Amino acid sequence: MAGRQARVADVHAVARAMPHVTVWERDDGTDRPVYQIGGKSFVFFRTARPDAVDPVTGEKYDDVIMIWTESEDEKLALLADDSLPFFSTPHFDGHPSVLVRASRIGELSRQELTEIVQDAWLSRASARRATAWLKEHRL
Repeated sequence: MAGRQARVADVHAVARAMPHVTVWERDDGTDRPVYQIGGKSFVFFRTARPDAVDPVTGEKYDDVIMIWTESEDEKLALLADDSLPFFSTPHFDGHPSVLVRASRIGELSRQELTEIVQDAWLSRASARRATAWLKEHRL
């Protein structure tokens, strides 16, 4: 892992820094925003759900972040890399996204996290916006 460890604050900072992003805040007083581009979510801080639980205690994880991927193949590649903290649940079978616990985000470098969040944005942005962003960043 190169560079400093990622932090949850980096998820917010990178997602907010992408162009044309809107942030949907929950009314329940929790800090679990949904980051969207063109009305499509690309990073989503989930509430505790029965599909993501501690295998030892059975307690629901209350710190899960869902991040869209470019494709099912990209998702499977991220999940296959044992050095990465991503996981999925049967609820997300066939859905192009990965899950990561906020408590494990530090297992990524800030650069790795930045690329993953930018790729999530690109996967949901319109072709025009994605092309413009890629051209601007010479990628």
